[in-house]
Amino acid sequence: MAVKENLQTYRIRDIQETDRPRERLAELGAQSLSNAELLAILLRVGLQGENAVQLGQRILVTLGGLHGLHRASFAELSAIKGVGMAKAAQLKAAIELGRRLTMVEPQERASITCPADAAELVRYEMSALLQEHLRVILLDTRNRVLKIENLYIGSLNASTVRVAEIFRPAIQASAASLILVHNHPSGDPSPSPEDITLTRTVIQAGKMLDIGVLDHLIIGQNRWVSLKERGLDFS
Repeated sequence: MAVKENLQTYRIRDIQETDRPRERLAELGAQSLSNAELLAILLRVGLQGENAVQLGQRILVTLGGLHGLHRASFAELSAIKGVGMAKAAQLKAAIELGRRLTMVEPQERASITCPADAAELVRYEMSALLQEHLRVILLDTRNRVLKIENLYIGSLNASTVRVAEIFRPAIQASAASLILVHNHPSGDPSPSPEDITLTRTVIQAGKMLDIGVLDHLIIGQNRWVSLKERGLDFS
């Protein structure tokens, strides 16, 4: 007769009370927990011989850390042993809530006063994109965000990007100025010669249309570059 497999799961309550992530979060705050412990709170249960914290750590190792978790597709995440569709949905929902937190209503945002303000609006999502995306942040006369428009997906250079398409949403929204932003999926935000050529072309067009081009940001993995701070003339 076949021996029935032990399907016991290991829950957070199986961990010694002083080491339980939920209790530590309540006492010390979320910032005191490791990435694996934060994942364990979302996962709730582990596998036979592997508690939720250990499962969280294995997920991070498998995907290459938080950045890999962010970029992983639902299918990739749910295929990891011990995750499945339900836990993958919980993790993806948490990631999406984090993204939406960075995209609050424009009237709730502070004005853009420096490149870091603009980068903070988009870097969370754009650092995880697997293709290049070109976006424009549209601003009013007080440098408050009107909206963010996604314009292009794919390889970007001055020959493939139509300048008219960059300014179309700015004209429609009666924007006073805009900030270009795109990502480098390689993770290295260093500007290419094509990036600089495109930027100069857009700056000149903005002067003709009386729409200020304030900066061009390039988003990488945990880093970003402002071409204005690199010395390109945006005046």
